[in-house]
Amino acid sequence: MNLSSVANAASSVAEAGLKQEASFAVLKKAMQMEGDSAAQLLEAAKPANLPAHLGNTINTTA
Repeated sequence: MNLSSVANAASSVAEAGLKQEASFAVLKKAMQMEGDSAAQLLEAAKPANLPAHLGNTINTTA
């Protein structure tokens, strides 16, 4: 194995790691945006004229 093939292999591994980090950062940002949108939707769906103890939970089994 010569030196240039070792350098090429190391470069390929580093590039793959960088691409994976970028993909993870994009996924993390998309999940954060999705969570923010869901929170806004839940806040908008909450009726304003109910007593404080009503409307704090969502029945997901109905």
